[in-house]
Amino acid sequence: MSKAASPKRTAVIGVLALQGAFHEHIQLLQRASTQLTSPYDLAFTLVRTAPQLAACSALIIPGGESTTMALVAERSNLLEPLREFVKVSRRPTWGTCAGMILLSESANRTKQGGQELIGGLDVRVNRNHFGRQVESFSAPLKLGFLGEGEEPFVGVFIRAPVVETLLPALRGDPEAEEVHAPSKKPRGDVERHFVDEGRVEVLAELRRGVLPKVGLDKADRPSEGVKDSERARERAGDARVVAVRQGNVVGTSFHPELTGDVRMHRWWLERVVEDLARREKLGGEV
Repeated sequence: MSKAASPKRTAVIGVLALQGAFHEHIQLLQRASTQLTSPYDLAFTLVRTAPQLAACSALIIPGGESTTMALVAERSNLLEPLREFVKVSRRPTWGTCAGMILLSESANRTKQGGQELIGGLDVRVNRNHFGRQVESFSAPLKLGFLGEGEEPFVGVFIRAPVVETLLPALRGDPEAEEVHAPSKKPRGDVERHFVDEGRVEVLAELRRGVLPKVGLDKADRPSEGVKDSERARERAGDARVVAVRQGNVVGTSFHPELTGDVRMHRWWLERVVEDLARREKLGGEV
């Protein structure tokens, strides 16, 4: 008699639902999951509390307003659990737009103490780099995981941040309006395997030539009076880094959930499945 196949383990993928386009992420995750083969049953859920987060194997932090999201998370006693999830448990986490700001180790264009960060990506972001809501735009992106000859991914940029500097780098003018995420260490030997300090992979860049000609020029130039030569040099160049990956964390300046294109969500779910399989092999939990 043939042996019955072992039932699949369930892996819960959460989407932080404090503010922003969380429903759109859930819809694309569900569609993307039908296009991949996984040894796990993938379930998707909205996350608003620490117990809901604790049940997740991976997380998406959506776009919205990063200051508001951080404030609500703090008042909901969720900010520290989020930091533990990303930096101590080293769980796969993807932040889009405001989510990328929260996952950055450093952010400027904010008052000191006015923007709590989760951290996880060794980058400094410039908030609202591309201007106001009325200056939103879309642009084709050649994401690093797209195949040769594959159609570009259309990125939707709404008051979007940009990766200004890959850290470690100059911290800049001590009087600059810049905040930093608190440092945290991985929990144990398994989690340490998912640390990739100082190795930020650039997944996509946006060239100045594809930017709209109206409304963005001033926002896309280095601010007048910036004393940090490193910051001025990074912002004056042609390339704008808009998608990065480091270890268990992915950040995108744009909103993949607003396009209907499932490719980025499918790619990320594939990385989550790889992460879970690796954790099991190392003796960790799914």
